[in-house]
Amino acid sequence: MNAVQRREAPSSAQAVAELLASCDRAGEQVQVAGGGTLSGMGYPPERLDVTLSTAALTGIVANERADLVIAAQGGTTIRDIVNLLATQSQFVPFDAPRAQYATVGGTLAAGWLGPRRHRYGRVRDYLIGSTIVLADGTIAKAGGMVVKNVAGYDMSRLYVGSFGTLGVLVQANFKTIPRPPHARLFLAPLPEGTRDRACGQLAALRVAPAAAFWVDGFNAIDGEDGDEGRVVVLLEGSDALLERATLELRSALGRAGVPQTHVIDAGAHEGFERVVDAYIACLGERSVTYRLYPPPDAATGSALRLHEALREFGLRGETIVDVMNGDVVLRVSDLDPHALGAKIEQFDDALHAVEPAAQVVAGEHPNRPYLRVWGVPPASIERMRELKTRFDPNRTLNPGCFIGGI
Repeated sequence: MNAVQRREAPSSAQAVAELLASCDRAGEQVQVAGGGTLSGMGYPPERLDVTLSTAALTGIVANERADLVIAAQGGTTIRDIVNLLATQSQFVPFDAPRAQYATVGGTLAAGWLGPRRHRYGRVRDYLIGSTIVLADGTIAKAGGMVVKNVAGYDMSRLYVGSFGTLGVLVQANFKTIPRPPHARLFLAPLPEGTRDRACGQLAALRVAPAAAFWVDGFNAIDGEDGDEGRVVVLLEGSDALLERATLELRSALGRAGVPQTHVIDAGAHEGFERVVDAYIACLGERSVTYRLYPPPDAATGSALRLHEALREFGLRGETIVDVMNGDVVLRVSDLDPHALGAKIEQFDDALHAVEPAAQVVAGEHPNRPYLRVWGVPPASIERMRELKTRFDPNRTLNPGCFIGGI
């Protein structure tokens, strides 16, 4: 570890700019840290001289309720924004794990994709403006506080999913949308032979759920597994819509052979959040969690094939399949860290042989940095490297943490 390593928590865009300019001139490498909820993603930095914490960059900068726009500093937690907007019957579908700690800047930098995006869109679709501090201390602004069509490329979106390698997001401006007035959560254990039919019925509902999952394991998520796991479904909308969708959902699950459905009204969103939190929940050093993005109609099959591979390696697997979007979350574990360490690298090779884009999203095992945490580099990797060179020629920001060692 570098002897001069230090931690800084600047409280303004100007303070961030001065810190980065000084580090860039001195050849110091900087790791950007938010709430730490997604620290299980990416590689460790090549060298760590300075940790730039966004803990002091908090607060709502502007809240134009009538215009459906809000702006927050980059270190503001998702929970703070969600709670404020809820008092105004508005929301932005962040759907980030551990929202009480997750920050706006970290969620955007990680390019987090929430399970309600099939209905409401991605978080980046709501970003209408940003303030970024580049590696040399330049403060760059894009967009603003007005919802409008953008002529040319929207620079704000360039930073979404860049993992903090192009700049530090110190402010984000969002458009908001009306919050659905009611929510209802459904939990149903799946008897033997019903999983595929149940998932097919959920995907074909005329009133699309806000979110629908097949879950196998993950005891922190509400409900109990049947012979083939369980389904968790979130409905959102007006009273009339919920009643119509409830009848259709129960009928669909009945046709699939699922006899029992438990309904939760009070606490429906909290139950949904426990599913999202489980995406990154670790079993200490005994687990590594992957996230895959197959097409929705192939997701269940992909998950089952991975479970077969796990059995070959003597590993345990728990699964969340996002029925509407196709995402697969696979938590791989063993009895103790040593047993997991003896197998995980070989399993990682086998996994990426069939699912090249699989990414590690959580894991505290010491071997995690030796895995293909970003999957196989995409075809655009050289263009991504060119962007890094243009924005950060001295490799000051999060060097080596991103895809392909960017």
